Amino acid sequence: MLLVADGGSTKVDWIAIDKNQNEVFRTQTQGLNPNVVSLPELKSRIDNCLELKNNKENIKQIFFYGAGCGTDTPKKALNDILSDYFSESKKVVVEEDILGAVYAAASNQKSIVCILGTGSNSCYYDGENVEYISPSLGYTVMDEASGNYYGKRLLRDYFYKKMPTDIAELFRQEYNLNPDDIKHHLYKVDNPNTYLATFAKFMFLHQENKYIKKLVRNGFKKFFNFHILGYNKKKNTPIYFIGSIAYYFRNILEEVAAKNDLKISGVIRKPIENLIEYHKTT
Repeated sequence: MLLVADGGSTKVDWIAIDKNQNEVFRTQTQGLNPNVVSLPELKSRIDNCLELKNNKENIKQIFFYGAGCGTDTPKKALNDILSDYFSESKKVVVEEDILGAVYAAASNQKSIVCILGTGSNSCYYDGENVEYISPSLGYTVMDEASGNYYGKRLLRDYFYKKMPTDIAELFRQEYNLNPDDIKHHLYKVDNPNTYLATFAKFMFLHQENKYIKKLVRNGFKKFFNFHILGYNKKKNTPIYFIGSIAYYFRNILEEVAAKNDLKISGVIRKPIENLIEYHKTT
């Protein structure tokens, strides 16, 4: 049985197929980002999934594409956990989520592929290899236009009283904004980036608000400046986006792209279906 996973910081989508390429099961777990989740918690999140537990002896190959797996140390940590848990598996491959995004969106086409979910990233794919402007340093330093990026800005604007009064009142009603609780989640609990991204959901509820539109637009402008324009590719190079932020704000994304004389070729909210199709043909 082949198991493929698309792993964001918030959640992981899993699909298993048999040797005849028929789907056996699909499931979802909490995020398995090894940079922000402790090793015991990573193991617990896998073991708490009934479908994975019940089928682990039958899994022979695993391809995991995950947030936080872009450098050797966290990649090895997660690979070791998966190899130990799925002990009958003959092959375990752990790669960064951006590579999964490439396989899901670009196939063999030269293109720029971007992620805008809980975190953010981009790469240029030449049809065989990926090229990065820089390594991702995560939510505290980078992640422009991601869910956690916008969560930080919403909190900052609220507490600095830069948020318009009407939208600030709605924000207060929607969330627990006790400073002690916020600091507890940011500094004492696993997945602070996912916690920050929960505030970004507020943007989906009020996406027609002028303040929200401006906030989203400014974040997208930064993303284009840091994650797309730096590749210096031809204007007709296809550009693909993966993730909920891109999906729900595609109109603003296309507006910012047009101002840079670029065009968005496609937006995929969840890449797992495309990833399965890719692995069926490779």
